[in-house]
Amino acid sequence: MNVPADLKYTKDHEWIKVEGDTATIGITDFAQSELGDIVYVEIETEGETLDKEEVFGSIEAVKTVSDLFMPVGGEVIEINGEIESNPEVINSDAYGAGWLIKIKISDTSELDDLLTADAYKDVIG
Repeated sequence: MNVPADLKYTKDHEWIKVEGDTATIGITDFAQSELGDIVYVEIETEGETLDKEEVFGSIEAVKTVSDLFMPVGGEVIEINGEIESNPEVINSDAYGAGWLIKIKISDTSELDDLLTADAYKDVIG
């Protein structure tokens, strides 16, 4: 299972890559493998400011629908347009082309509550 060391993680299987006061968010390789074939992603929160752990969208696979949670609070400044027409890219490239949203972080101290790669590996066993 791929768990890049340069990212932070949540127990809900989101990853976050921080660059200054902005961050890119997606779901982990573990999450996409558990979901199976992803067929649809719904994110309608662009321009909204959401709190940590608030739902920013949902992801639909053949067998289930799952909510997507904010790892930290912030304003959703961009949604990955590629995933609308090609949601299966999340299955093939969860940490690259399959990213979900970019946010402007409200409170960088919330990053301290996230998991390191090693801590996340413990969560997924």
